Amino acid sequence: MNQHMPPEPVALFDIGAQRRRLGRSIDEAVARVMAHCQFVSGPEVTTLEKALAEFCGARHVVSCANGTDALVMVLMAIGAGPGDAVLCPSFTFCATASPVARTGATPLLIDVEAATFNMTAESLARGIATAKRLGLKPKAVIPVDLFGQSADHDAIGELARAEGLFVLDDAAQSFGATYHGRKLGTLADATTTSFFPTKPLGCYGDGGAIFTDDDELASKLRSIRVHGQGSEKYDNIRIGMTGRLDTIQAAVLIEKLKIFEDEIDARNAVAARYARGLGNVVTVPQLAPGRTSVWALYTIRLPQGVDRDGFAAALKAKGIPSGIYYPKSLHQQTAYRGFPVADGGLPVSEQLSSDVISLPMHPYLDEMAQERVIAAVRSAL
Repeated sequence: MNQHMPPEPVALFDIGAQRRRLGRSIDEAVARVMAHCQFVSGPEVTTLEKALAEFCGARHVVSCANGTDALVMVLMAIGAGPGDAVLCPSFTFCATASPVARTGATPLLIDVEAATFNMTAESLARGIATAKRLGLKPKAVIPVDLFGQSADHDAIGELARAEGLFVLDDAAQSFGATYHGRKLGTLADATTTSFFPTKPLGCYGDGGAIFTDDDELASKLRSIRVHGQGSEKYDNIRIGMTGRLDTIQAAVLIEKLKIFEDEIDARNAVAARYARGLGNVVTVPQLAPGRTSVWALYTIRLPQGVDRDGFAAALKAKGIPSGIYYPKSLHQQTAYRGFPVADGGLPVSEQLSSDVISLPMHPYLDEMAQERVIAAVRSAL
């Protein structure tokens, strides 16, 4: 290689490497759909739902168009609406809270813990008290399993049961992770995930799924997914939506699910190399006891006083991309500023938004490329 040529840039997410690994299996899966032409609700959709249920142990899987629709569908099914408070962490992507607002319910934003980036039972308790003080009925809580690691479902579930809250787990970034030996999808009243292409298990477009052990809820969700239909398509028994997963996306996911466990192992190896290489210069993410992660993102916190923009620019100059998830917590964003926050404020969310940055993370990040990332981070500091 010419010594004056810049090195090849490292990928933040490398969907192409996975595509090369899967090779003809994806082409053949899509070709089967092209041959039978059942592009909506084709046989692959049912096959995928069964495979996902088997993978995580949930009784029912209802696939859908995307992770946001998954949340909307569950909130519609439980009747969330005006006068209800649904408690959400502020340090998350807006798609956690926007479905709440769309139902007419009020997203009430609560704080997270610094070590895991996830909601705490303590902040949930404060949020519930705030909702009651404001005259709102606490209806549901949406713990987010952020960046690949699950929230503390035992503590959150215990408080939710005591207060009569429905628990809707947003596992958009963490499907495949475990909590005390149980896979996500079985820990809450309902769990949703996203199959957006950059997610650990992603399709080639938009997609999502809902997991539940509740027979009645699953039946409602299947009705809501197709316009609220009853026993036949022109007997709509409730208000619904068009929330179906395309058959081609189901076909792609069936093939990707076959290598998913292997990719999770590879992601954990990448995370371990980062922790070894960077643990003494930045705050690296911590796994709480009894939890595993699928490392949707590898998010570090920069030391106090480091200019984040300058740091990102120094990495970019060496061909290393980075991302900031999230530069503003929800309560700091224009569309969400008017919604209530837990009494006492959200100091941890605000601090995280000012100092987090995410490094390249995918199962195909080889050691040589990762050493370049680690060296670039150390030098930029």
